[in-house]
Amino acid sequence: MGQFNSGGGRCASVKDGSLVACAFSPNGNFFVTGSSCGDLTVWDDKMRCLHSEKAHDLGMTCCDFSSQPVSGGEQGLQFFRLASCGQDCQIKIWVISFTHTLGFELKYKSILSGHCAPVLTCAFSHDGQMLVSGSVDKSVIVYDTNTEDILHTLTQHTRYVTTCAFAPNILLLATGSMDKTVNIWQFDLETPCQARIAEDQPKQFTEDWSEDDVSNWLCAQDLKDLVGIFKMNNIDGRELLNLTKESLADDLKIESLGLRSKVLRKIEELRTKMKTLSSEIPDEFICPITRELMKDPVIASDGYSYEKEAMENWISKKKRTSPMTNLVLPSVVLIPNRTLKMAIDRWLETHQK
Repeated sequence: MGQFNSGGGRCASVKDGSLVACAFSPNGNFFVTGSSCGDLTVWDDKMRCLHSEKAHDLGMTCCDFSSQPVSGGEQGLQFFRLASCGQDCQIKIWVISFTHTLGFELKYKSILSGHCAPVLTCAFSHDGQMLVSGSVDKSVIVYDTNTEDILHTLTQHTRYVTTCAFAPNILLLATGSMDKTVNIWQFDLETPCQARIAEDQPKQFTEDWSEDDVSNWLCAQDLKDLVGIFKMNNIDGRELLNLTKESLADDLKIESLGLRSKVLRKIEELRTKMKTLSSEIPDEFICPITRELMKDPVIASDGYSYEKEAMENWISKKKRTSPMTNLVLPSVVLIPNRTLKMAIDRWLETHQK
C-alpha cells in the first residue's frame, strides 16, 4: 500500500470568496478552482497561479473536465474541454491547455442556458460526448457536447438537483437531489445522442438556429441530401429564412426544380410559424430598444427591463439617459431580471410546441 506524505503538500489561496469547486485536467499538468465570488482560477501542479478571471456573476458552484482532448491545438498544445456552472443559471464551456514547455492557453467557447435557476452541478460523460447538469429548478439536462443541443430534460426530482455523475465505461447516469433520492438513468446503447429538432417543435426562434440546427431541420424534413450544401455555405437560421428561389438555384446550385420548391415550401412554413409566434409575444417580454423577445433581460436604474446586450450597447455609446423616459440614468448598473427570464422561458415552452 502506498504511503501518503502528510508533510509534502502545497497550499495556495484565492483573493476573494471561498472555494466551492476544483478539478484536475486529465493529464494532471494543471487544475482549476472556482470561488463563491465567481472567479475561475487556473493553477499548475506547483500551485502557481496561471490565470484568473470572472466566470460567473453570482458565484461558481461546480466545474468538470472532459477526459477527451480537443483536436486542433496550435504548436502541439493539447486542449481539454472544461465546463463551469454557477448561480447565474449558466453553464460555460472553455477549452484550456498548459504545458511547462509550451505555456498556458485558455479560450472561452460558449454558454449553455437551458436552466432557469442556479446550476449546482455538471459532469461530462466518460467519452466526452455528453454533458449533464443539475439545477435549483429541479431539472437535469443532458447536452450533446459537439452540437450543444439538449438531448434530454429530466424532471423526476422534486427538490434541487445537487449532484450528478456518469458511469466510467457504460451509459449510466446518477443524479442526486435534496428530495433525498438518487435516480439512475440508462441511455439507449444504439442512439444515446439522438435528439433533433422535430418538425413542429422548434427549440427556439428559427433566426437563432445554428448551422447544426439547420442541418437537423433538413433531416427532419427528409432533405438530408442538402445538408452538405447548406453546411458548405454556412447556412444558419437567419440565412435560412432569407433564402429565395434565385439563391437556391444560383448560389447553392440546387438544380432540381422539385427539390427547390420543396425547400421553399418548408421555409415558408417556418416563416408562418415564426410570424404567428411573434404576434403572440406579450409586450412585457419585448425589449423596448430592439423590439424583439428578450433572451437575457436586465433591470436598469430607470426601473425598466431591457435585453442585456442592447442596453450595454446603449450605455457604451455614452447615452446616459433612459430609453423609456429620456431622463438621466442614476446608475449604469444592470441587474439580471431572473423572474422575467423564468416567465419568458415558461412562455416559450408552452408556445413552441
